[in-house]
Amino acid sequence: MGESVATLQAHAAVLAANGKPPAVRADADIAKVRRAAIEFEAFFLAQALQPMFAGVGAEEPFGGGFAEEMWQSMQVEQYGKALAKSGGIGIADAVVREMLRAQEKTEGPTP
Repeated sequence: MGESVATLQAHAAVLAANGKPPAVRADADIAKVRRAAIEFEAFFLAQALQPMFAGVGAEEPFGGGFAEEMWQSMQVEQYGKALAKSGGIGIADAVVREMLRAQEKTEGPTP
């Protein structure tokens, strides 16, 4: 998820502190905004799916352990990415819409 999610979290912190959305460059690349929104949706979906796999144990002869937990965590993360990449549940579209709306508000009308 990396830098894009961290950037969104930083913008949310600025919003919470200042009460207004952070300034977005006028030349913001919509493809970058879309990528960040898809990454955010993938993260959200992975977090939502994680409890579904919490009680699923490994079958013999590969039974459990720390490595199994790590693998399962990475598998659920990949499920989230795959779901988001294939259209997701609409979160990315809403995030893109709101990010562009925030950009429009911060830019304001040009005289």
